[in-house]
Amino acid sequence: MIFSKGNKLNSIIPIRCPQCHKGKFLKTFVYDLSRFTAVRNQCDCCGLKYRLEPSFYFGSMYVAYAIGVALMVIITLISYVISSTFSFLTTFVSICIVMVLLGPYINALSKIIWANMFFSYQEIHSTDKE
Repeated sequence: MIFSKGNKLNSIIPIRCPQCHKGKFLKTFVYDLSRFTAVRNQCDCCGLKYRLEPSFYFGSMYVAYAIGVALMVIITLISYVISSTFSFLTTFVSICIVMVLLGPYINALSKIIWANMFFSYQEIHSTDKE
């Protein structure tokens, strides 16, 4: 792990369980476009149920919106700094391309950030009797 134990980034960056930071959060790969929005029902490692209520992840749309706006501002600033003649059309096309390419990842990232707002890290002790 990159950060200290219990740091939420250990769950957010690799898109892992917000409680144990080990179990998978999504049912499939982020760019599996047939099911890229599918979150597992619970963690395979610690048993945490990922849904507090049926429409729990609707709130993640606000997080996705914030990430999208931040990306648009960053792309606009980069376009302004790099280009000697700023073009709104070029910037708009650049934003559209980046948003289409990163859309599934932004969706997954917003869901794991949303889940980390409600679940906390808990160290899981294994009690294997072998």
